Amino acid sequence: MTEPRSGTPGTALPRSIYRFILRWSWRRQLLALGLTALSLPVYYASLQLPKMIVNALSGKDMPGVLFGWQINQLGYLWVLCGVFLALVLLNAGFGYAINVLKGRLGERMLRRLRFELYHRILRFPLGELRRVSAGELIPMITAEVEPLGGFIGDALALPAQQGGTLLTALLFLIVQAPVLGLAAVVVLPIQAIVIPRLQRRVNKLSKERVRTIRSLSDRIGETVGGIAEIHADNGVRRQLAEFTDRLGRIYDIRFEIYRRKFFVKFLNNFLNQLPPLFFFSVGGWLVIRHHLSFAALVAVVAAYKDLAAPWKSLLDFYQAKEDSRIKYEQVIEQFQPPGLLDRALQLAVPESLPHFTGTLELRGVAFDEPSGLVPLDGIDLVLPLDRHTAILGDAASGKTELGLLLGRLAQPRSGLVLVDGVDLNRLPYAATGRRIGYVGAAATLFAGSLYDNLVAELRRWPITDAEDGRLSFGRDGGRVDLAAAGVASETALGARIRQVLAMVGLETDVLRLGLQGRLDLRAEPAAAARILAARAALGRSLVERGLGTLVERFDPSRFNANLSLGENLLFGTPLDSAMPPERLAASRPVRHILDRLGLTGDLVRIGRSIAATMIEIFADLPPGHDYFERFAFIAQDELRITGACWRAPTSAAPTRLAGRDRLALLGLSFRLVEARHRLGLIDDALRRRLVAARRALREELPAAFLNGIEFFDPDRYSAAASILDNLLFGRVAYGVPEAGPRIEAAVTELIEAADLRGILIAAGLESPVGSAGARLTALQRQKVAIARAVLKRPDLLVLNQATLVLDRPARRKFLRHCNASLPGARSSRSCSGRSLRRGFDRIVVLDRGKIVEQGDFTALDRPDSSLTMLKQAEAS
Repeated sequence: MTEPRSGTPGTALPRSIYRFILRWSWRRQLLALGLTALSLPVYYASLQLPKMIVNALSGKDMPGVLFGWQINQLGYLWVLCGVFLALVLLNAGFGYAINVLKGRLGERMLRRLRFELYHRILRFPLGELRRVSAGELIPMITAEVEPLGGFIGDALALPAQQGGTLLTALLFLIVQAPVLGLAAVVVLPIQAIVIPRLQRRVNKLSKERVRTIRSLSDRIGETVGGIAEIHADNGVRRQLAEFTDRLGRIYDIRFEIYRRKFFVKFLNNFLNQLPPLFFFSVGGWLVIRHHLSFAALVAVVAAYKDLAAPWKSLLDFYQAKEDSRIKYEQVIEQFQPPGLLDRALQLAVPESLPHFTGTLELRGVAFDEPSGLVPLDGIDLVLPLDRHTAILGDAASGKTELGLLLGRLAQPRSGLVLVDGVDLNRLPYAATGRRIGYVGAAATLFAGSLYDNLVAELRRWPITDAEDGRLSFGRDGGRVDLAAAGVASETALGARIRQVLAMVGLETDVLRLGLQGRLDLRAEPAAAARILAARAALGRSLVERGLGTLVERFDPSRFNANLSLGENLLFGTPLDSAMPPERLAASRPVRHILDRLGLTGDLVRIGRSIAATMIEIFADLPPGHDYFERFAFIAQDELRITGACWRAPTSAAPTRLAGRDRLALLGLSFRLVEARHRLGLIDDALRRRLVAARRALREELPAAFLNGIEFFDPDRYSAAASILDNLLFGRVAYGVPEAGPRIEAAVTELIEAADLRGILIAAGLESPVGSAGARLTALQRQKVAIARAVLKRPDLLVLNQATLVLDRPARRKFLRHCNASLPGARSSRSCSGRSLRRGFDRIVVLDRGKIVEQGDFTALDRPDSSLTMLKQAEAS
């Protein structure tokens, strides 16, 4: 096997921020400098114009003829004013163009910097990621580098622009009055020497402030992660004391920074006022003595006024430069850990990806942790890739670390890991990522659908070079490599996914997710008709089996006790999931109809009764009590909203309540589910009035509102409702013993009879898993991770204690499938004797970082073997 050619050269972040700027933006920086140079002559001319205008007012230097035209004093004045206006506009235009260019340049470079830092995280060795917390890395990439964008845009253009403006103004001063010009120049070196010296201490304090705030963020992250231990150990006082100490340190640093910065500002302002004093005294004497014209003095004073702004900008820029230099260097320092993974190997695009077909060999491999522990020392091992090997040992044996080495998630301190004679750690990650499947003990999923997570390792992302050196990975979500899954079409891929889901025991979970999901009618128009046919069959089946009372069907002419009051009024599902029925109270047309029908007062009184009941029952319950899940209408932190019921007497008319309180109580009443909450607040008369209001809402609400609702219709499929709701066309009755399991069994039978399994699995695969897979259980996340690794058909499957969460029958079933479809599957975990005998061709036993024995199960299954002792230790 040969090492594929890398398509992207390796790069390192420059240590200096100016090196970073010039590396990626020197062309645009030159463009900004060119525009700045063009603007300076225009600025000099704008300084000269006021003097000419003053002379024109006094009748001096009148040309008489201008461009062949006779011109008087007033005409000459208008011409000069017109030229002055043109110069002002031209100056403003240059400023606008330069500022826009700087802004875009800064944002592009900030994007580049964040990209590089994020890529650095992807290149961190695992040991470094265990040492550095996310609480440190996240603010560095987001908040800490934010000011660098503005500085990068200004890095060359601002000192050139403001410095050029300053020199142009000084040149004008010297030309007009050398003595006054020299007076203005004398102060500048003093400021240029003294103020930077004073600023250095401020820079050191700023650096210390950044480090202290970063440690504060880390402490907050530790507190959030260890809140259970803090409460269990009564550690609140200790945490508050340590946090207060850190806050005090930050206060001291920031106060010292303010004190020094304001002194620098005071000194700078004082020095800036000395030249005007000299101008008015010496310049006035020169005018009186007729050594200097009044117009020249006015021009000098105006020019010096312009001189202050660029000089202040340069001093501010110096401070910003030092702050940015410190921020950049500190951030880069945190993103330069030892053992950083090779960028070129990560981004390489090999021309071909040959299979691993021979052996995986470890030669003298040693591995140590950053703490100094040596989990593996001198491992020599040859693993045939066409065999199934179990790697066993206790928690301190080094089996977990060996699994990391086999999956290329760690690199050995010494020795080699060879696959087909090639160093595994010198291959592009595209090759090892495609040919090796790795699953650890705790799986992590990513936000997106279940399908996105399953095919994540099948997607191919083309890399192209974009402007300013940024790498572009395309925006189409990545192409799914069907060949990698061993299929030729999307249909075949769906069948392959179903096969893998069954292999890991996840098919039933996906079916349940599909029942709660929605169907895309545009993508699956025929599926809706099949579900409608299944709805009728299910209704008949429930009646025939005596289960008809377990589901209260949707009937437009009847109140449904298993729907909320708001759902009864709406009698449909909003197309916008962010618009639940209880938010109907916020709609003016809805409130107008309820007022007209005389329902508002009844509903507010119901809301008031619910509020009183909720506060009486739940106000004193501890957070997380299961009563909130079972009975409460609102979360515990929302109970304060219901205080409106105490601010007015129970007998008070709803119209006397504040508008906000009325809406809160009205919305609360819309959450009432009569069969579930059993509060006895709805009688037959009110039920009939609510059904009448349902019809009125349907007839009178604006078309724009109605177009956002999918109404319950026995002859139509509701795209806004879940597939289960469409199948049942009703709700499972609350409070009926075993209603849920019995209905689930009936629905499961229907799915098989009506051949809906494929539709439901497709819908389940589109279910979002949430951030880090939070919507799935730990067991489901682990199964998804195993399925993801199996789906890409790796040449080597490393299960690093990944199947421990499966029960014994599920493990045996999975290993049986692996033996049939994935030669070379490996498991780094302990197994029962039966599983070892049937599931693996070879067994390797580790103890304290050494291989103590290896062979097949028959050879090692003897009373004095390490394998036997390991099994006995696990059984005890």
